Amino acid sequence: MTVVRTMRRGAILEITLDRPKANAIDAATSREMDRVFAGFRDDPSARVAILTGAGERFFSAGWDLRSAGDGDMNFGEGGFGGIMRRFDLTKPVIAAVNGYCAAGGFEMALACDLMVAAEHAVFFLSEVNLGLTCDAGTVPRLLRLLPQPLAVEMLLTGRRLTAPEAFAHGMLARVVPGPLVMDTAREIAERIVAAAPISVAAVKQMLDACGHASAEEAYALGDAGKLPLRTQAWASEDAKEGPRAFAEKRKPLWRGR
Repeated sequence: MTVVRTMRRGAILEITLDRPKANAIDAATSREMDRVFAGFRDDPSARVAILTGAGERFFSAGWDLRSAGDGDMNFGEGGFGGIMRRFDLTKPVIAAVNGYCAAGGFEMALACDLMVAAEHAVFFLSEVNLGLTCDAGTVPRLLRLLPQPLAVEMLLTGRRLTAPEAFAHGMLARVVPGPLVMDTAREIAERIVAAAPISVAAVKQMLDACGHASAEEAYALGDAGKLPLRTQAWASEDAKEGPRAFAEKRKPLWRGR
């Protein structure tokens, strides 16, 4: 049975976790997701990925605790779900959260570049109630998206956050009725695809490198050559094509170089 389904829609790769009943992830599933994300990284024709869960109830319940006793903790080079440690990815990933988004499932969504959610979606980190903890990288990701007191409460108590609450606090890009969550993610993905590929990659690199930096620190990173994709973008053919197309009142023809 295939538990990680993929579908291409032009330059958009849709990744669906389909592992009943709760789309929980064991090590083998994580390694399969890792292979999918590595393939997305290496495919120049794929521009944006959308990660979602099958069904209407669960995005993902996170780590499959039933597999905890087998001792297999090899989740793949990209970390749990193939994405939590995938720092080499220069293409955006959208989490389309279609239901319960718990523990490692929530951590995967936080590792994406933005989230859209169904109105009935619920987010929580249940690890402390199971004698476990979230991954270290989840802490700064959560603190970046939510007010610190709320993030700390979620981390220490497993407090649940509804999609409307998460949207009100700025954690989500959109909240929509359940049947529209994938259409909404696709709409955003198509708008990203319409932009210059090298510019999108450069902005993602800046988001990853400068997300917690001050403006002064961000400029220092650029001056030190730590944001090479931005330099490439400004020197690219696309940097000439964009203004030219604007002046000629036509759609730009991006070459990605």
